[in-house]
Amino acid sequence: MTLPPDLARPRYGAATLADVLPGAAAAIGVDVRRGDLPADPLGLTAALAGARRVAVLLVDGLGSELLRAHADLAPTLAALAAPVGDLEAPCPSTTPVSLTTLGTGLPPGSHGILGFVTDVPGEDRLLNHTQWRDDPDPLVWQARRTVFEQAWAAGVAVTAVGPYAYRGSGLSEAAYRGADYAGVVSPGDLTAVTLQALRAMPRALVYAYIPELDLTGHVRGVDSDSWRAQLAIIDRLVEQLVAGLPDDAALLVTADHGMLDVPADTRLDVDDEPDLLDGVRVLAGEPRARYVHAVGGAEDDVLARWRDVVGHRAWVVGRDEAIASGVFGPVDDGVAARIGDVVALARGSWALTASRHEPGPSRLAAYHGSLTPTELAIPLLAARGSALG
Repeated sequence: MTLPPDLARPRYGAATLADVLPGAAAAIGVDVRRGDLPADPLGLTAALAGARRVAVLLVDGLGSELLRAHADLAPTLAALAAPVGDLEAPCPSTTPVSLTTLGTGLPPGSHGILGFVTDVPGEDRLLNHTQWRDDPDPLVWQARRTVFEQAWAAGVAVTAVGPYAYRGSGLSEAAYRGADYAGVVSPGDLTAVTLQALRAMPRALVYAYIPELDLTGHVRGVDSDSWRAQLAIIDRLVEQLVAGLPDDAALLVTADHGMLDVPADTRLDVDDEPDLLDGVRVLAGEPRARYVHAVGGAEDDVLARWRDVVGHRAWVVGRDEAIASGVFGPVDDGVAARIGDVVALARGSWALTASRHEPGPSRLAAYHGSLTPTELAIPLLAARGSALG
């Protein structure tokens, strides 16, 4: 299955977000098992040679294109080493998928968190992974062993640092289980707690997550004074982390996806197009990565209508075609039904909003989720403590 020329298939097992945490763990002596994928395709064992402690900071929404375009606002980030160049986000390029991809070291088709909002097969209801608590059971919905669990079993102190409100959420359990979750209340608190966790034990793997840049982009747009000011705050946070690294520690900075502003003239409102909802049982996904679940027997008709109406605005394929394309990596049989009967990944700056089904998300200024370079390209930046050179 060939994708349109402006969309790309993530290179799972070679240079994606899935390869970061296994490489970081390998650098401190943890043998991470993740099926047929290599343990450290990024070569982080060599890049971080001598490290006994590694921190991985994920900045939500910090795409490589955005960072390069605003290097003057982020001098610390711009000065960090880029040992392997850009990586790629998974598909869809959205936060719940990416965080679980990072935490498990696996492509989405293996870990099963396949969208921001997905259908729960057989239950005729939607699961918003950012609002998820314990239904479905996170241990069942995402049954794969995380990198954190494997590092803990190898005797490494493992900590996940993130917003206090996310402690115990379904997504945190799915993506971070095996790590001690340290809830924080501010960027300054995150900096201090991350450094404390690094210093506390002689061998440690610490993961830290900061969401504010993504939220600012969604609400104000990435071409806004608010977003630029937030980037400068992130850069100051990274400066403090680098300055506080123990001598035998390393810091990796990455992201879950990029994002782009979507103007009014490149928005197609699904709720204003009756043909797009005819025969549809559930509309899932998000504006740049739609999953459409048809009523029984209407799958082919729904796919034909979506292809006809959406046209050039998105790559529109059936579930089997999407899986065969490899965009999700290998897809386990038990999770395939979470993907829509129809998959629509936006092209250009288009978004497939739904003003009545999703009134809040439809009013946002910027989005992500598809497979354009702006959304897929994410940085991997590195800093080393003084003893590591």
